Amino acid sequence: MQPILKIFVPVLASIVAYYLFRTIRWGLSRIPSPLSLPGPPNPGWFFGHQKEIWSKSTPLGEPTLMDEWHEMYGPTFKAGGFFGGYRIYSMDIKVVQHIMRNDDIYSKPPVMRNLLNMILGEGTGVIVAEGAQHRLQRKAMNPAFGPPQIREFTKTFFDKSLEMRDIWKAQIATEGVGEIDPVEWLSKVTVDIIGLTGFNYHLDALNDGQTNALNEAFKTMFHSNGWDSPWMPLIAALPKSIQSIIKTLALACGVDTTMKSSVDCIQRSCRQLLMENKAQLAATGEKDIGSGSRNLLSLLLKSNMSSDTPAHARMSDADVMAQIPTFLIAGHDTTSLATNWALLELSLHQDIQAKLQEELLSVPTATPSMDELNGLPLLDGFVRETLRLHSPITTLGRIATQDDIIPLAHPFTDRDGTVHDKLPVRKGQLIHITLHQVNTDKLLWGPHADEFRPDRWLNLPDSARTIPGAYSNTLSFWGGSHGCMGWRFTSIEMKVLIFVLLRSFHFELAVQKDELMVLKMASIWQRPSLKSEPLQTRLPLVVKLLKNE
Repeated sequence: MQPILKIFVPVLASIVAYYLFRTIRWGLSRIPSPLSLPGPPNPGWFFGHQKEIWSKSTPLGEPTLMDEWHEMYGPTFKAGGFFGGYRIYSMDIKVVQHIMRNDDIYSKPPVMRNLLNMILGEGTGVIVAEGAQHRLQRKAMNPAFGPPQIREFTKTFFDKSLEMRDIWKAQIATEGVGEIDPVEWLSKVTVDIIGLTGFNYHLDALNDGQTNALNEAFKTMFHSNGWDSPWMPLIAALPKSIQSIIKTLALACGVDTTMKSSVDCIQRSCRQLLMENKAQLAATGEKDIGSGSRNLLSLLLKSNMSSDTPAHARMSDADVMAQIPTFLIAGHDTTSLATNWALLELSLHQDIQAKLQEELLSVPTATPSMDELNGLPLLDGFVRETLRLHSPITTLGRIATQDDIIPLAHPFTDRDGTVHDKLPVRKGQLIHITLHQVNTDKLLWGPHADEFRPDRWLNLPDSARTIPGAYSNTLSFWGGSHGCMGWRFTSIEMKVLIFVLLRSFHFELAVQKDELMVLKMASIWQRPSLKSEPLQTRLPLVVKLLKNE
């Protein structure tokens, strides 16, 4: 260790310890008195249950940790949080409806905002904005996610999907069959698509011979081992003053320099993209932004710079810039993960694969329109079922900004035997909606709720129609005023990818089903994995070229 570090490290460590003590004491003073909710015994004061919840692997087809806890303790229970606190977890449909309707009371928790702001920089992206700022951003961005714009984007979806298909064909050309892991390829193709549709930028992820700084920075950011560590949300839960001290200390000791370099690169690239799009928009005029620049960012800028938009209703440059990594985060990982699960389900259900393949091969064109894709019933049901059973985001957290009483569809019995049909919460209480469990609730979806059955969408149960989701009576994209605007983008992009791949290839598992795991990361993402590589996203498939190809 350098001499200067021998002096400063103990001093900084002491400062951190002092502020940590004050933070814990402050936090404990704000934690509501525990309700008599049922729940698992708290394993420890420091992390509570958050280590288990943050990252845990489960064999494919077996109950997850949340499944087990809901089975043992009911639709609404409590589990240990940081520093002796507790959090409420619920799959109760009335809790979902109440929190979704009252987004002025239930906001995104500071941990989530702090984690995302590591990437978004000084600005506020729409996925972390609240209140009037969120409404302003949604209004400015809505036109970019409407049907007319997604229809235009469909061509880019096809161009990139066909490019990936041709790469796969070349890999198995000699034998007509080979092993391909789609995980990395789907990540690459969706990155390329969001680069072009998001801000008319060629990330060149599919081209292995090209090195793109922004693409490399995002790969480093999201493949960092830090996302597996429960220390990440714990640090994000601390006040910003302490976070700054910890970051300074980490950098001084040579820790986390790669992450910081990636964040700096992302911020530089976003600033450059903003300047280029603004310049292009100014050159072409607000009324005609040009056919070559109709992307999410240029449409947002056009709306923001329009003379019809009063000055007080315009987004700052920092907030506009924050939407670029927002597009990248939400726009590629969601689709790539969901499509991986789609290919897994096709491999496990050969009968479904055969029927869907027959429907897709009957289409007379290789590049149908968005409306033609939506008119294919088997494809539509398959995508809906994939997103229901394999929601890319499995848990959604909210924090109460004031005292409230939440109605319950399923009452709970406390330790004294008293039955409660309402859930009182106090300001500062963290509540997590377990989205995956709502999407697979047998009371809503019927006795086969946990099975992959695309034909259920031909005759949906009335009980499932009570789910107030943004997309297809599921919570895969949440709902209400904070529902994901990109649900249409993702569902059409998925349909294009599946359409292109199934018209050229047949899929089977390259390993036994019992070798597969479900890896949960950062408490919300579900990824396919292998028992032999439990911390890596993997899905080895046998890919066969169809005879018609």
